[in-house]
Amino acid sequence: MSPNKPQPQVSETSRGLNWLAGILWGAAILMLALLAFVAIGHFSRPVTAATPETNNTSAQPIAEAPVAAIPPYLGPAFDQPIERSADFHTERDPNVRLAPINYIVEAGDSIFGIAEAFKISPESLLWANYDTLYDDPHMVSIGAELIVPPTDGILYKWKAGDTIEAVAARFRAYPKDVLTYPGNNLDAANPNPEITPGTYVMIPGGWRETKPWVVPSIPRGRAGVNPSIPGACSTGEGGAIGTGYFIWPSVEHYISGNRYWSGHLAIDIGVGLGDSIFAADSGVVVYAGWISGGYGNMIMIDHGNGYQTLYAHLSAINVQCGQSVYRGQTIGYGGSTGNSTGPHLHFEVRYFGGFLNPLDVLH
Repeated sequence: MSPNKPQPQVSETSRGLNWLAGILWGAAILMLALLAFVAIGHFSRPVTAATPETNNTSAQPIAEAPVAAIPPYLGPAFDQPIERSADFHTERDPNVRLAPINYIVEAGDSIFGIAEAFKISPESLLWANYDTLYDDPHMVSIGAELIVPPTDGILYKWKAGDTIEAVAARFRAYPKDVLTYPGNNLDAANPNPEITPGTYVMIPGGWRETKPWVVPSIPRGRAGVNPSIPGACSTGEGGAIGTGYFIWPSVEHYISGNRYWSGHLAIDIGVGLGDSIFAADSGVVVYAGWISGGYGNMIMIDHGNGYQTLYAHLSAINVQCGQSVYRGQTIGYGGSTGNSTGPHLHFEVRYFGGFLNPLDVLH
């Protein structure tokens, strides 16, 4: 080639187009790289289920759950199982008694006091001990052994031929209560389980009439009633008449022993041995002396107005049969004669032969 041969000329316009093409190619390459980066990130993200609880379409950051550290192995000494003993009393109050117990009567005891100590009714205690007390609370004596039922009702000694339904009906109770009482240990699914005669069965809520043991009323004069007990006075129609206003027959004004209830139609007033006993109102003495049935030394006063009062367990008597006495007069002295576990005054108030709660009339 000749050195003098002229070279082709490149115009300014061609140079500009070349630079522009280079820039566009570079931009395209960058765009493709960006798209590839986004695509790789999208497909490598874990898929999560959409939550229906929100309508927010914006992406929420997902918190990663903390990973708990595995505790170190402490060796075979700590590799023993933990023992747990079964507790068969978790649903039963250990203080609840389900079986009857025997109780020896002590000095100062009364049917009401024993029943109150064991949280049962006096009637339930009497009913459980008919062969000993014959429904008479005055028959209790020091050293006597009583059966204390676990709850209120009838503690019944099962007899041959008895059935749950018949026994429950006899004592006005529900057969279901007898079957399901835990202390009876019966199969509640069997309406007539086999029970060995002589077994004591608790009849919860059972009830029966209590046989009354009281001294008959002894009237003065011609009241149409004949004295029915030995030692009763033969009195005329005269004598002192009561006012109907009764004072406490002793210096002490508190109950010691039995209160007034269906099995004890009187109150036991706390008195000391030899304390003075007063006539609660004026009247005529229609009985003064010893009497059987647990009353010991007893005085009965007819007040001539339908009322009579009775004073029992006296250590001594200070009046005579047929004598007129007046309210507040000393008629005897406190004691513990008859069936009594300690000094007290058994005090009754009667009205035309019926019994009143003395606390309703004493002033």
